[in-house]
Amino acid sequence: MRPLQINLIEIPLRSRTKNTNLKNLIQEEGKQILAKTPPDSLVVALDEHGKQWNNTELAKNFQHWQTIYKNLTIIIGGPDGLSKDVLKKAHYTWSLSPLTFPHQLVRIILIEQLHRTWSILNNHPYHKAHVIN
Repeated sequence: MRPLQINLIEIPLRSRTKNTNLKNLIQEEGKQILAKTPPDSLVVALDEHGKQWNNTELAKNFQHWQTIYKNLTIIIGGPDGLSKDVLKKAHYTWSLSPLTFPHQLVRIILIEQLHRTWSILNNHPYHKAHVIN
């Protein structure tokens, strides 16, 4: 399996007030996200309604995706969710958990899961469970 390289591309969060039109804000954020998404990329959007994969399923998906696509783009939306256009562009929607996490924590969870996936596919001992007595 080729090395895993991760690039973080951030879109600045726009300020929100009680008078902010959230629908328009989500649409504008969506346009910015799509503008930064490589056209030849497999797109996975993190979404609360997405599929929940266990580690083995994610590793199998990841392995399959790498045979077809050079790039994988995983989109983390803003606090108000992703636009319909972004969700339409996504090949897959993935839910990390039925729980809601702070935006910064989602990044950490995502990076850890990608590292675990890489470890599974490379038979690296990181994924092995350790029993603590």
